Amino acid sequence: MPRIAAEGTPRELLARYTTPEVLELRFPLDVHEQAGKKVQDLDAQRTEVLADRILMYVTDGDAALSAVLGRGLEPMTTLVRRSTLEDVFLRLTGRSLED
Repeated sequence: MPRIAAEGTPRELLARYTTPEVLELRFPLDVHEQAGKKVQDLDAQRTEVLADRILMYVTDGDAALSAVLGRGLEPMTTLVRRSTLEDVFLRLTGRSLED
């Protein structure tokens, strides 16, 4: 039977379970895991190292990207985006919508 993990409006759920922005980083596979270790102690509420990208849940995505670059890391691609309900889902369940 399905379980209700949280209730509220989308805005309330976003405010309660995630940060305003998410920094997505993609690195070449040969340095991905090492890069994930190097960003773990940066100022992020939560950092997730997934198979194909690193997600940093932050208040200011541009500042977080500057900190990543300041570590000498060179991501192939970067994306600063607003948090979504999928981020809330990941936080609450620990798995993606694709699982």
